[in-house]
Amino acid sequence: MRIMALDVGSHTIGVAISDLMGWTAQGLETIRHSTREKDFERLKTIIDSYDVKEIVVGMPLNMNGTKGIRAELTEDFVKDLKSAFPNIPCAFWDERLTTVMAQKTLISADMSRKKRKKVIDKLAATVILEGYLRHLEFKRKGNDG
Repeated sequence: MRIMALDVGSHTIGVAISDLMGWTAQGLETIRHSTREKDFERLKTIIDSYDVKEIVVGMPLNMNGTKGIRAELTEDFVKDLKSAFPNIPCAFWDERLTTVMAQKTLISADMSRKKRKKVIDKLAATVILEGYLRHLEFKRKGNDG
C-alpha cells in the first residue's frame, strides 16, 4: 500500500511516496503552486500512477505546539484535498523542524544553495513520510508510537 506525503508551502508542494510495502520513503517531486485545480490535477496524476491509498500532510505547528496562519492554510488545503479525493484517507503529521533537518542534510552533502532550493521541499516531504511510516510500524507492533 503506497502512502504519499505532502509538504505544503506557500509557493510549492513537496511530494514523497512510499514503497509498496510502506517501509521506505522517497522524494518524488516539487510542485510549484499554480491554482488549486492545477495542483490537484498533478496530485491526481501521481495518485493514479502510484495507486496511492493514503495521504499524509505535514502540519506546520509553532514550536510551542500551537497553530499559526501557516497551519490554518494547510488545514484549508487538506479540506479541499479531501473533497477532491474523498476515497483517500488523509492524515496530518507534525512537521516541526523537518525543513531544518532536510536543510542540514543537504548542507552536509555539500549541495549548493541553488540546488538545495530545488529539492528541499520534496526532501522535507520525505522526512515527514519517514516519521509517519515509523509511527505506523510502532502501531503494528502494538506500541503507542
